[in-house]
Amino acid sequence: MIYKSFYGYLMGVTLRYVNDRNDAEELVNDSFVKIFKSISQFNAPKYSDQIQKAFKGWIARISSRTAIDFLRSQRTFLYVDDIAEEQQPLTELNAISQLNVQDIMKLLGKLPETHKLIFNMYEIEGFSHEEISKMLTIPESSCRVYLTRAKNKLRELYKSSLMSSYEPTTIQNIRRI
Repeated sequence: MIYKSFYGYLMGVTLRYVNDRNDAEELVNDSFVKIFKSISQFNAPKYSDQIQKAFKGWIARISSRTAIDFLRSQRTFLYVDDIAEEQQPLTELNAISQLNVQDIMKLLGKLPETHKLIFNMYEIEGFSHEEISKMLTIPESSCRVYLTRAKNKLRELYKSSLMSSYEPTTIQNIRRI
């Protein structure tokens, strides 16, 4: 019952880290194995109305760390000093758009793996740069740079997705902003 109830939720958590659905399915199953093995370590809150929320948070942490471990085993991380900096001007786009979750997930999926991983860990999971640097065994300054690059890349992707959805006259007006 637990597996069926939370499979989709953990699949969503895992897909924030990996793009391949087969890898995600395997990671979700690995997460459930870890969850069932360590279920005795779950500390339920006092009030019964908070149990499900606490449990979801606990299993999401297990799932995200399982995905991080998988990514760590698949790749070696480059230090920021080893990567040539792409110099691109930053521009602000002042347009209002309604993005749904699927659109955001598509944009996140287009980020390089390291950028996506650090963005997820910092912005979505709430890890500090210090925690991320320890987990990924990279300098804390590299975490900050990767996060900045991820945000800049997301801005570019967002801008290009807006541009592709408007007519030419609207694009000219957006560029003037």
